Amino acid sequence: MPETRGPGRDLSTFELPEIGKLYETGDPWEPYRLLDPGGGPVQPVALYFKDLLASHTPATTLRSYGNDLLRWWRFLWVLGIEWDRATRTDARDFMLWMQLADKPVRVHWRHRGIPDAKPPVRPTDKPAPGTPNPVTGKTTVGKKYAKSTQAHCETVLRTFYDFHLDANSGSLLLNPFPLDRSRRKSRANAHHNPMDEFKNERKGRYRPTVPERIPRRIPDDKYTEVFAGLRSHRDRALLAFWVSTGALRRANSSMPSTRGMAGVGTGMRIRQFRTVAQDSAQCSTASSRAPAVPPARRPPRSPHAAGPGCAVGSVPSAR
Repeated sequence: MPETRGPGRDLSTFELPEIGKLYETGDPWEPYRLLDPGGGPVQPVALYFKDLLASHTPATTLRSYGNDLLRWWRFLWVLGIEWDRATRTDARDFMLWMQLADKPVRVHWRHRGIPDAKPPVRPTDKPAPGTPNPVTGKTTVGKKYAKSTQAHCETVLRTFYDFHLDANSGSLLLNPFPLDRSRRKSRANAHHNPMDEFKNERKGRYRPTVPERIPRRIPDDKYTEVFAGLRSHRDRALLAFWVSTGALRRANSSMPSTRGMAGVGTGMRIRQFRTVAQDSAQCSTASSRAPAVPPARRPPRSPHAAGPGCAVGSVPSAR
């Protein structure tokens, strides 16, 4: 348990224990269940999950929310605090710990339960945590919690306590994760002029500012290398469709690709994810067609387009 020093707890040596778990039930009526160290269900979370399911929230969102709630519950279990007795000082210390502390290093799930099992050692030949990829620019997983993880956790916990305050659950008197001081008595973008753009107003007091991500990209020489390495015109035509319609860029941002996504015709059917509620609390799928440019519908005619044993401009047999 963290020691009290000065104005608050000493979190410099605090370690979050691996107690409790988020259990996947396989039941569509209750996809995930948060269990306490004794194996019993955490009823406030179960009630919150049921309300989310009734709001057409997918099971993947419940899993994401459950991981954040499990992290918060572990923090409360160590300190011996009931969930409905948590104060804003506890929420402040929790978000401060997520900001400054290193992520816990766990034993691999295959080795859990084995006596004297130790966390894996990072190979020396791999890049250091947080190092950007020289080709795509994507950084490796860092030692600390990302800003997006902290913001997501703060949003989940704030909405969780808002739900129970409205339901008058337990002994709650206030939300331990309050709104920003500038928004105590007003909502975000209150009295917004529809002719103006929305302002990026801060929501939670302990919610960090998430930096804007740079879109992932692949250099032209790498794209040419991938295109030339394809063995059939069918694969090259599909890649040309994806690039010409911008489907690759969209899939990296808000529309994850799925199998069976490409349709026959002059366009490609893309599964789009449209944000319904604020902070991605709910998502719904919609289908649309992305128009393809005419060159993408023609067989490739470049020297690189011909596969092994094919003349330039010839169309190989179906494979």
